[in-house]
Amino acid sequence: MQWTDEAIVLGVRRHGETSVIAEVMTRGRGRHLGMVRGGRSRAMQPVLQPGNSVDVTWRARLDEHLGEFRLEPLELRAGRLMETATAVYGVQAMAALLRFLPERDPHPHLYEALSVILDHLHEPADAGELFIRFELAVLNDLGFGLDLLECVATGSRENLCYVSPKSGRAVSREAGAPFADRMLALPAFLGDESRHAADAAALADGFRLTAFFLNRHVCEPRGLELANARDGFVQAALKALALPRNDQPREAHA
Repeated sequence: MQWTDEAIVLGVRRHGETSVIAEVMTRGRGRHLGMVRGGRSRAMQPVLQPGNSVDVTWRARLDEHLGEFRLEPLELRAGRLMETATAVYGVQAMAALLRFLPERDPHPHLYEALSVILDHLHEPADAGELFIRFELAVLNDLGFGLDLLECVATGSRENLCYVSPKSGRAVSREAGAPFADRMLALPAFLGDESRHAADAAALADGFRLTAFFLNRHVCEPRGLELANARDGFVQAALKALALPRNDQPREAHA
């Protein structure tokens, strides 16, 4: 058995004296594990850093075997991903989210989203908004998608500002007003064709929204908790947005 695909490194763990088990998110074959012989060498360690894009070839005698990876670098972005807290935590948090998905289950749109977000993790507003959309996409692929485009009570697409914690569907301001204290806030930037930029308050609402449904539908049934890296990313993104514009972290340019 053999295949070749593009992939993004999610993490590695030691295997024997010189090898590692690498975990990657591939474009066409989902999250996949494989052994990299000599993965602890000086030549391979820079390639196997989380966030790097690689060309991966997998070989095994049978499809159900762990198999071996041969990796060639495509884009080594790990160095600049260590420059800001949003990037450091963001890579770890997205890898943890992808581990909720079954191994070897294709999710090409999540691969594309991951690739885009990795290039925007130094921009707190963009990174936060993209991360929230990524969490919504993961929820959807796990079968727990939210319907945020029309009011569950009236069918209206106007003035949507709440999400029902029971149904995961949007609620308009008028329909939700009597139950406002029991509703989750729907940030404007998640609206249909919204042009609202995400500020710190809107991002905080978005993070609370996705955390609520991830905990209810994904973590609690499995006896798990959301990764600590997610908390680190949320705090770093909100803190960066609270800084004066001239003090916000800037993306390094080659």
